Amino acid sequence: MKTILDEAKEIIYGDREKTYGDPARNLNQISRLWSMYLDHSVSAQDVCMMMILLKVARQSNAYTRDNLVDIAGYAALNSRLEDG
Repeated sequence: MKTILDEAKEIIYGDREKTYGDPARNLNQISRLWSMYLDHSVSAQDVCMMMILLKVARQSNAYTRDNLVDIAGYAALNSRLEDG
């Protein structure tokens, strides 16, 4: 059985990146849209952290491995943004 980290890595470097393109570009676009909606600056890193919090809320209502994989994936994407 694959680990949660292995699954997250496969997703963020595989299917999701192929489907949605460069994660930094996508997360920056989300941050711009959220910033306009909220009338408050939101960074791409903030997007990752808020998506993690969304997954934590879902996990508190119903345990699923998918939520944990997504949490690991968003943490890794946040790190990718920091790395460059």
